[in-house]
Amino acid sequence: MYIVQVASECAPVIKSGGLGDVVFGLSRELENQGHAVDVILPKYDCMRYDHISGLHQAYDDLSVPWGNGSIRCTVLGGKVHGLNCFFIEPHSNENFFNRGKYYGDNDDNLRFAFFSRAVLEYMCMHNKRPEIIHCHDWQTGLLPVMLFEQYKYRGMDGQRVCYTIHNFKHQGGGSVGILGATQLNNEGYYLSPDRLKDSSIPNHINFMKAGIVYSNAVNTVSPHHAWEARFSNEGYGLGHTLAVHQDKFKGILNGLDYEVWNPEVDEHISMLFGPDDFELKDLNKKGLRERLWLEEKDRPIIAYIGRLDDQKGVGLVLHALEYALRRSAQFVLLGSATSDHLKNLFWQTKNRLNDHPDVHLELSFNEELSHLIYAGADMMVVPSNYEPCGLTQMISLKYGTVPIVRGVGGLVNTVFDYDNDENHLPEERNGFVFHQTDPGALESAMHRSLELWYTDRQAFNKLAIQGMRCDYSWRKPVEQYIEVYETIKA
Repeated sequence: MYIVQVASECAPVIKSGGLGDVVFGLSRELENQGHAVDVILPKYDCMRYDHISGLHQAYDDLSVPWGNGSIRCTVLGGKVHGLNCFFIEPHSNENFFNRGKYYGDNDDNLRFAFFSRAVLEYMCMHNKRPEIIHCHDWQTGLLPVMLFEQYKYRGMDGQRVCYTIHNFKHQGGGSVGILGATQLNNEGYYLSPDRLKDSSIPNHINFMKAGIVYSNAVNTVSPHHAWEARFSNEGYGLGHTLAVHQDKFKGILNGLDYEVWNPEVDEHISMLFGPDDFELKDLNKKGLRERLWLEEKDRPIIAYIGRLDDQKGVGLVLHALEYALRRSAQFVLLGSATSDHLKNLFWQTKNRLNDHPDVHLELSFNEELSHLIYAGADMMVVPSNYEPCGLTQMISLKYGTVPIVRGVGGLVNTVFDYDNDENHLPEERNGFVFHQTDPGALESAMHRSLELWYTDRQAFNKLAIQGMRCDYSWRKPVEQYIEVYETIKA
């Protein structure tokens, strides 16, 4: 099968979060299973060009219809760690992707609406005819609309779209002027409630809703989050649209790239180890302490890795830090804040505890350091308010770092409570789960984990090893995606 992935990110060349990891890992596993895959991305000025080999001009003079005229683009091709990638570079006064960042401008909706149009124009003119176009998140939500309403009349009537939603909170959209820019010129038609009309803002369209309505198959990134999106507030207003299109909507758990995240081959850690030589994990703990100037003593290290924002439950992250110190544990944090308020809050905390021998706060993101933290920590707290899938807990499990998670989204599908999970045998359990958002609930789960570490180290290590043996690779998710592709294929 020939599949084209269309996204705003693909790790490691373009990455701001888990989306980039998913696009790369999914694409590579599809290739491993014998399918042909191209990835089409924007050409950002700030992307990691050092991860692209053989960058060349694939299409010189692509004229993309836009507004009352057109914008000329160049399409560059290259390999990203063996993966076939194409980068669309518009030449216009708007400088759509020459902003020094991937997201965060007021015209993001127009930037990615143009990108979606340019992708289709490139495939149309270059005679690329994949069986499946796999679109990711709101940035590509208009692509299936334009495919069905415009490009099927230009020889692209055999392509089918799978649309994956990674985060319902960010839906994209804007005023009806976007329709004019993309030359979807029948406002009354598209503003119908059963098409693109945003249910909460008059005369606005919703990109994510567009993707749901017009795609042949829709999924989010874990089974439990699919349920949350339909039956709780986690759908952020799209619950009704998902109900209307429930027959084509499901949850498929993300996978983890074990060529990147694997303590048996990881070049960023102090000592390679696996479930059969788990005792070598202690050398990574020693290496982590030396790297971060933590005191060497027989105490557990609790870690947090991730963005510092409301989605991730930052209030509970700070509470986990204080509780860890009260319980004579050490605490390591790696992450960057997404707002000035949170940045100030965590810098105040860092300055207050800067000389504490049991704490290190790294208020940035460092990919290399994250590997060592996963390998050296004993426990990982993931107190998210919502978590569509989550990779942090999967990585933690692979590195023998016991996750302590809130029971939401994909965390429910991957972490099974040591004491209370009635759906899994004791030998299948791999962590600690709490459900409420209050500090007491977090403390209860941390207490159970710490008690096990302090009172029965052998049982704790056995639990960690059980987590290492879990298979959250891309193999099973890709089999599910292929089943979806086969179902919708023309």
